[in-house]
Amino acid sequence: MQGIKETHFQFKGQTGFYRGKVRDVYYFGEKMAMVATDRISAFDVVLPRAIPDKGRVLNQIASINLNATKNIVPNWVLATPDPNVTVGFRCEPFRVEMVVRGYLAGHAAREYKSGKRKLCGVALPEGLKENDPLPHPIITPTTKASEGHDQDISKEEIISQKIVSHSDYEVLENYTLKLYQKGTELAANRGLILVDTKYEFGKHQGKIYLIDEVHTPDSSRYFYREGYEQRQSEGNPQKQLSKEFVRQWLIENGFQGKDGQRVPEMTDEIVAGISQRYQELYEQMTGEKLPPVDYLTLEKRIEQSIVKSLT
Repeated sequence: MQGIKETHFQFKGQTGFYRGKVRDVYYFGEKMAMVATDRISAFDVVLPRAIPDKGRVLNQIASINLNATKNIVPNWVLATPDPNVTVGFRCEPFRVEMVVRGYLAGHAAREYKSGKRKLCGVALPEGLKENDPLPHPIITPTTKASEGHDQDISKEEIISQKIVSHSDYEVLENYTLKLYQKGTELAANRGLILVDTKYEFGKHQGKIYLIDEVHTPDSSRYFYREGYEQRQSEGNPQKQLSKEFVRQWLIENGFQGKDGQRVPEMTDEIVAGISQRYQELYEQMTGEKLPPVDYLTLEKRIEQSIVKSLT
């Protein structure tokens, strides 16, 4: 079984095309069709082999969460005509990602461990352990780099550098905290803790919309709620639901995206194992089994779904 690595469609009325790290985007004037391929990235590097089922898993989880939050924040979606496809408004993205954290984990924990007590201009209290809850959710924005790694930035720097206007940033901040609260509730219903996540926003005809994927395991970090307190009190690592397992496999094999490092060989066994994990992520987050798909006809189905959604 081969995953979808790239698509090469040519549509009537198509006005542009963009290939991102994991998505192929087809533009049609004010609208766009985003194809979630099975490409996978880690450490800002696209890995050499596609992971069957990854694209549709993330696209469907994103669709569920976008639908569940549309009464809080307007989003870019017009239709999800296929498990691998989302069609929506073409928005002009803000050049920041709104990262929100409820726990001291990941990048924040590494910064804290190094002695820093301020992250993106936000003060952190003394006495925290890795994976402890924060006193309240904090927003730690990053610049949205076109190349290389995103960089931490403070609210004050974003406004003073005119990356986002003060009035727009206030809206983004408000939306971000409301979305995180809703995401926390949705996660709790699935026996999960939403540790941290990121949101991206854009403008269409002067209005701010939530764009891109939302609350997926690729854009978010989840802990399993069961056993969280015990693991924390005993100083043990938390059981995670995210693509952290891919990063760990790469680290164990000497790759962290640094110059001179080579991606380890992705054998059929490794690819099948990662695919299986994404199927498990889908089942945990939706409560349903991932239905089988015919990969021989999948690209044709995707192409036809886009044509149909735009007519």
